[in-house]
Amino acid sequence: MNLAFVESPVQLLNVLEWAHATPAVPGPGDLTVVVLSPTDPMSRGQLRRMAELARDAGFTVRWQEARGGPGAPLRTVRELGPILRRAERIVIGDPFSRYVQLLLTLVGRKDVTVVDDGTATMEFVAQVSRGEQLVRWHRRGSRRGPRELVLAPVTFLARRRLAPSRSRSVEVFTSMPVEPPPGITVTRNDFAWTRARFGPPTITRGADMVGTSLVETGVIDLGQYLEAVSALARTHGATRYFAHRRESADKLHRLAVETGLEVVRPELPLELIARRGPIGATVLSFPSTVVHTLPLALAGTGIKVAVCDIAPEWLRENASPRAQGFLAGVTGTARDVQRLPAPA
Repeated sequence: MNLAFVESPVQLLNVLEWAHATPAVPGPGDLTVVVLSPTDPMSRGQLRRMAELARDAGFTVRWQEARGGPGAPLRTVRELGPILRRAERIVIGDPFSRYVQLLLTLVGRKDVTVVDDGTATMEFVAQVSRGEQLVRWHRRGSRRGPRELVLAPVTFLARRRLAPSRSRSVEVFTSMPVEPPPGITVTRNDFAWTRARFGPPTITRGADMVGTSLVETGVIDLGQYLEAVSALARTHGATRYFAHRRESADKLHRLAVETGLEVVRPELPLELIARRGPIGATVLSFPSTVVHTLPLALAGTGIKVAVCDIAPEWLRENASPRAQGFLAGVTGTARDVQRLPAPA
């Protein structure tokens, strides 16, 4: 049996893509998905819809209120213990998640697959290749707080569980450009399940924009971001703005007022929304996962994906020293996209 742990709708989508693409899952009965439910309403809503799609496809989905109070983590670990022991392969969507790292300390020598979590997958592979501790890219360079120090042993042991050995295989299933260290197998995610299940989409005139949570993660200044969105919308005739699930309500309200864009909160990951349509003939984005995934999900439709570079002056003073280089790498490695300069 394969056992998957997901915390976001994108991770669940890519678990379904992995199950569709790999011989390790000959049928839906060979995979159980455990949703470690987040607390924010947007993610929970999208996960509920993705869970429905997974169940409709025949997979077993277990919804776990993993963050429902102080005792939830220990209760979750206790309840998941029996199926953890029975599983032959563990599939995870976020190796940086403290929750997932805690569960990894219990899995022993089981085979592990890391499914696509976008730009985080790029950073995970790079850190494993360099033998570094697992730290999200936008937090590198900042001081470790008390919580990180307490959880350091868990992170260390999880890092060992994610390293291949004679008794454990490690696979990365991704659409992102990665160069793994020896021993880690990379399987290409080409969104075959998404393309077979949805579309082709109805294409509208003009352009749509894809939102980003770079403001919420402390990387980009809010004022600079709003000005850039407004300039792009004017230049390319964009009318809709597909919000990232982590974007704040206050920011989105201000964006709608200042830019005139219709803000859309998708009920599913954007790859599925775009594939179902209607969608603009051009999709505009800043550096993010979608500049790698949308060209695959929309292959053969004629829809153009364009990515706008991040200007150095947009970055906040306390942004990670690696932010500019990392974001430039996300854009520079994307295939089948149009590069756009940062608006002046």
